[in-house]
Amino acid sequence: MLKMVKKFFDFCSEKNRSKFYRSVVLGVIEAMFTAMKIPAAYFAIRAVLDGKIDTPAMLTVIGLMLVSTLGKTVVNRFSSMLQTEAGYDTCAQKRIEIGEHLRYLPMGYFNDTSLGHITSVTTNTMEQVGDIATRAIMMVLQGGITTVVIGLLMFVFDVRIGLISVAGIAVFFLVNRWTNRSVARVADEKLASDRDMVGVILEYIQGIAEIRNYNIVSQNQSRVQKAIERKKNADIRAELAAIPAVGVQMLVCKLIGVAIAGASVYFYLTGTMELVHTIVMLLCSFMVFESLDAAGVYTALLRIIGKGVDLANEILDIEQMDTDGETITPANRDIHLEHVGFAYENRRIIDDVSLDIKENTTTAIVGPSGGGKTTITSLIARFWDVQEGEVTLGGRNVKDYSFDSLMENFSFVFQRVYLFEDTIANNIRFGRPDASMEEVMEAAKKAACHDFIMALPNGYETVVGEGGATLSGGEKQRIAIARAIMKDAPIIILDEATANVDPENEKELTEAIENLTKQKTIIMIAHRLKTVRNADQIVVVDKGRIVQKGRHEELMRQDGIYRNFISGRKQAVSWKIA
Repeated sequence: MLKMVKKFFDFCSEKNRSKFYRSVVLGVIEAMFTAMKIPAAYFAIRAVLDGKIDTPAMLTVIGLMLVSTLGKTVVNRFSSMLQTEAGYDTCAQKRIEIGEHLRYLPMGYFNDTSLGHITSVTTNTMEQVGDIATRAIMMVLQGGITTVVIGLLMFVFDVRIGLISVAGIAVFFLVNRWTNRSVARVADEKLASDRDMVGVILEYIQGIAEIRNYNIVSQNQSRVQKAIERKKNADIRAELAAIPAVGVQMLVCKLIGVAIAGASVYFYLTGTMELVHTIVMLLCSFMVFESLDAAGVYTALLRIIGKGVDLANEILDIEQMDTDGETITPANRDIHLEHVGFAYENRRIIDDVSLDIKENTTTAIVGPSGGGKTTITSLIARFWDVQEGEVTLGGRNVKDYSFDSLMENFSFVFQRVYLFEDTIANNIRFGRPDASMEEVMEAAKKAACHDFIMALPNGYETVVGEGGATLSGGEKQRIAIARAIMKDAPIIILDEATANVDPENEKELTEAIENLTKQKTIIMIAHRLKTVRNADQIVVVDKGRIVQKGRHEELMRQDGIYRNFISGRKQAVSWKIA
């Protein structure tokens, strides 16, 4: 139990840990105020038995009860506030900390599985820790402290009863240990099922268009249903595991109370305890384990808290890329890859690639799917670190740059555009948050999206759905280009930015890209002839290696992948339905 509490305290920031420590001190004071009811009862019973129920005696009893009640109420208020603030603030800070940590992880970490896991930890798990931890830590600590204080006070009245209470506390902790082990067996399954359910639902929602298009709704609904069913069963098993253990804890508390009461009566009957002490001990038998009994119910939840802390720490322990380089402004934007090699999960993706990309030139990267085109651009932008060779920008290894100063040189437009659930203006400002509305509109005009934005119900203040769900593919692409124009980085990476654009939007999108790429270094992954043939150099990548390199005319004179690629495209374009 205390191990789990310590784990949570270590999870907190120093500021929040200090709040918890102060609440513990206040808890001791609160327990003392609670224990004042015992001397109040003693004086009241003594006065009755001695037949001296006078004003001073009554005022003493009433005064002790008032001090006990008011003191406990006031101290409990401050203690609860400290614990609540510390608990919720800890979880809020950890969400931010995880978000910051993820910024500098290799892009290879992010896939459908990891996104479901991250989403589950930062939402459900941290929500559980925030809600449960504050209440459980407060109840467990306060229950333990109150029991100890009352138990010590019982020693003042009778050492024998005090020893019985100590023995009872020891038995309680033994049973509590069994409780924690019972819950531990199902805690992992409970959290794993929660993570898997979030991942499956997230994948289902993100892929709903494809699921409908291919009429595989029933299969995917079945996966979602199974994940929800597994989560339900895991929650039920967790409850069934905790209920008997908690029940035994409660029974132990009651039986120890009975033992204290029975021993007190026995000592009185044998003449070794005064009647007033016997009556007070009978009252204490109800009080001493009352708080511990309530705390015992929450100790079963401490294991869940501990597992939640472990899951958050697992993400925070993932090794980041070394991003603590220098803030560098390169003399030029020449890019050079020297014998670069890269593997992911024991699969070699890039093999001995060397490439020069001069400043203010356009380089098109083409080749079969899965050949390594996107990986090369990811290595240039340092989304991943090369494992062999080096990548330089302006003559300096990209690892020499701090990550933020390196990113200042790049803008990206990907095939899959993600827009945030915010206004269109703020989505465009993402490239430069301090931009004025005039600058936002200017970027939108250059990206050929001003007209369709103005046609929306609230213009630039229209809130788009998460991921840009309320906009078409072409509209999202143009907003992404406006965002890149706003950033005005010297190097533009286009990863099949026009691959899925319908013909109605192609003209506007082509115009937007032309405005984006003026006087820039362009690296494009493309499959359309019109976006490739005018490039300063075309790089053909296959199976992780550069197999051809040159201008369009040169490569068309060579027998190889590029000429076959272009011929195939021309043939596809010439196809007609008879």
